[in-house]
Amino acid sequence: HNCSYGSQLINKSLIEKPAGTGLQLAGSMAALHVPEGQYTQTIYGMIKDQKYGDVVQILNVELQTRPKSRAALSLLGFCYYHLQDYQAAADCYEQLVQTNPEVDSYKLYYAQSLYKLCAYPEAMKAVCQIENPSYQPKVTKLQAAIRYAEDDLPNAKSLMEQCPADDPDSEFNLGCVLFKEKRYEEACAKFNTVLQVVGYKADICYCVALCHYMMRQYVVALKYISEIIERGIKDHPELSVGMQTEGVDVTSVGNTKILQETSLVETFNLKAAIEYQLKNFEAAQEALTDMPPRAQEELDPVTLQNQALMNMEDNPTQGFEKLQFLLQQVPCPPVTFPNLLLLYCKYEYYDLAADVLAENAHLSYKLLTPYLYDFIDAKITAQSSPEEAFSKLEELASHHIDKLRKLTKQVQEQRQNHDDEAVKKCVEEYDNTLEHFIPVLMAQAKVYWDRENYAQVEKIFRRSVEFCSDHDTWKLNVAHVLFMQETKFKEAIGFYETIVKKNYDNLVGISAIILANLCVSYIMTGHTEDAEEIMKKIEKEEEELSYEEPDRKVYHLCIVNLVIGTLYCSKGNYEFGISRIMKSLEPYSKKLGTDTWFYAKRCLLSLVENLAKHMIMLKDNVIQELIQFLEHCESWPRATMQTGQHCTPSLTLP
Repeated sequence: HNCSYGSQLINKSLIEKPAGTGLQLAGSMAALHVPEGQYTQTIYGMIKDQKYGDVVQILNVELQTRPKSRAALSLLGFCYYHLQDYQAAADCYEQLVQTNPEVDSYKLYYAQSLYKLCAYPEAMKAVCQIENPSYQPKVTKLQAAIRYAEDDLPNAKSLMEQCPADDPDSEFNLGCVLFKEKRYEEACAKFNTVLQVVGYKADICYCVALCHYMMRQYVVALKYISEIIERGIKDHPELSVGMQTEGVDVTSVGNTKILQETSLVETFNLKAAIEYQLKNFEAAQEALTDMPPRAQEELDPVTLQNQALMNMEDNPTQGFEKLQFLLQQVPCPPVTFPNLLLLYCKYEYYDLAADVLAENAHLSYKLLTPYLYDFIDAKITAQSSPEEAFSKLEELASHHIDKLRKLTKQVQEQRQNHDDEAVKKCVEEYDNTLEHFIPVLMAQAKVYWDRENYAQVEKIFRRSVEFCSDHDTWKLNVAHVLFMQETKFKEAIGFYETIVKKNYDNLVGISAIILANLCVSYIMTGHTEDAEEIMKKIEKEEEELSYEEPDRKVYHLCIVNLVIGTLYCSKGNYEFGISRIMKSLEPYSKKLGTDTWFYAKRCLLSLVENLAKHMIMLKDNVIQELIQFLEHCESWPRATMQTGQHCTPSLTLP
């Protein structure tokens, strides 16, 4: 999945001080406490203080008595624009254009409001009606911005070249075009040139950081991000940066002009994207909560999309609702459509993925790469025709394998030529291709995994060992398939151990099923002391967490005990197996939940069945402990919590 990292780059111009300055407004506003004879002064004072909402309330009352008031409509359009209510702003300026066709500034502001609404054909039609030569530079800029938004880069570039060469905006806009052409290094140079000319500006600094992000130069990008955030905090402490993360109850700062000028929203989204790419998921979530607080209805599409993505594991229902909502908006972040499809596939809502794909065919061609479309299509096809899906995936896999082999050869050749820069580029492309190949490989393996044909899954993985042997996802899934065959525990240990040792200082930070399967493998191969050592380490970490974060529920030791207990029960050793099951749910306040009880009761029901058939016998003290355990479970409030983790392995998709 991809995080969104910001908003549009081009067209920095804003609607200027509204035409109509100096026009007198009616003074019939005593009810709103405007002093007699100071109506116009009060209104302009509020605008100066950026109290646009208050001005809108006052002027809407004014329009009830004078619906054609030029001054009121002009000021309303200005205020609506800065409140980002572009539809209302466009309505005001449209009326002004009709009643004052000789005023070209209204035509420009009307066109710009339409542009902000993404009504590009209408905006272009409106701006083309301005013939006044003095407005030509602004007209050309807006036309270029419209063409840029429509992805008509040749015409956008042509229009930009008509702008004055000494205008910093021209250089900035050319940088935007280069960015969209994926010429990030050249775009970065343009933005740096503008910074040298105009000095520090948050939006330009953000664009430089964005270029470095696209070039995967995350350290440099984070340096610029830190500068933007530090200046924002220093210059505008009223924006309450970081207060939400610290748990301070703060009110919304709104989508003010100051917030726009600081570029803090875009910057925090970019920081979240970087941390997400680096798999620092907690830091990514923190970046989103660090940004200035706003109400849910005030959030921009990019922030809303990133919130959905970051919190998907904890609240998938809400995440899907946000992504579905964004998909209906114009515009929506480009990554929303592919992310929604991939998440539907991840959670196995294949019918929903097929519906979204069919309903948004126009977006498929625009927002999905051929690789991604073919991959999602194969995943959906696998539900009705696994053989056909496997064939499609095989074609994708063969393409990537060929590319990986070619890149391997190129890397070797460039190393012989001592061309370090070429080697670096080839290695980056190799890594990128491998990241595309791994999901295809896992999707192929899942076709046979679902049929419980684990030997065939193992063959598929071994076929790719030359490329994937160092990839964590590949190693984890090889471990799972070896474990499930129940005859290769020793081999499974080798793969599980590499993952566990890599994260030994933070075992609760990795999937509980990895630890559980490793412990089971140890037990099955006679290395019980190694399993006990792992369990003691988990118990110690969970105790430390309970002091640091008392409200946090961690189920790692619980799941390990459940899996071990289930193993012993399946082998007929119910006395020890049930003892592990009972131990796994202590204390009940933290461990008893719908998921954990689901796995515990399977063992209990198996025990009851075998007792009823007189196939096994239990000691009286074991029966007594079991009854006491069930009474404790019954007396505890009905479980509603969910662990979000499962006690059986499944293929892990990247």
